Amino acid sequence: MAKSDVKVLGAWPSPFVMRARIALKIKSVEYEFLEENLGSKSELLLKSNPVHKKIPVLIHNDKPVCESLIIVEYVDEAWSSSGPSILPSDPYDRAVARFWAAYVDEKWFPALKSIGSADGAEAKKAAIEQLIEGLVLLEDAFVKCSKGKPFFGGSQIGFLDIAFGCYLGWVRVTEKMNEVKLLDEVKTPGLFKWAERFCADAAVKDVMPETDKLAEFAKVLAKLRASGKWN
Repeated sequence: MAKSDVKVLGAWPSPFVMRARIALKIKSVEYEFLEENLGSKSELLLKSNPVHKKIPVLIHNDKPVCESLIIVEYVDEAWSSSGPSILPSDPYDRAVARFWAAYVDEKWFPALKSIGSADGAEAKKAAIEQLIEGLVLLEDAFVKCSKGKPFFGGSQIGFLDIAFGCYLGWVRVTEKMNEVKLLDEVKTPGLFKWAERFCADAAVKDVMPETDKLAEFAKVLAKLRASGKWN
């Protein structure tokens, strides 16, 4: 398939955009990456995602697909004969992976963001404790889902690996900017080693942002949000 047949509208710091890019890499699909500018939305983005007006958007043969995890599932199905399957083949395992992916997005990531916005030392401490409680739950999920293998998806990166792993850059930034250790070898040994494997994987390493670069972006983003120029 020609590279021009597949496009991704996104931005390099976005964990959600990373999901689409990792899925395409796993499936060996070439694509054109169209970087959206900070604080503005392109006409193509507004046309392709008129409901949410957000990245990422996958455009395949001029047809847009929106929402990051929907894109991952679409890529897995559209290129089912190319590369390993991203979603588990077993219906129950698929359901479990989707459950934890929803938990990560709806509960765990908001807790991660709350650390940076916490007002005062006590509030920050409470936010960190809440996040670590979530990591302990995900440690247990990793043990059960991986069944002794390197990833949530087994021998290779799967749906839940992508859903959770895309946030690791922001975990590192949160650790750096708040001088705290979140992924711990003692409390979450499975996740600690999993995170290293995930970031080093060939499908991930080229799209996982460098911590220092992402930290600088986080400062710019905070200023934009404070000025009302980013939503």
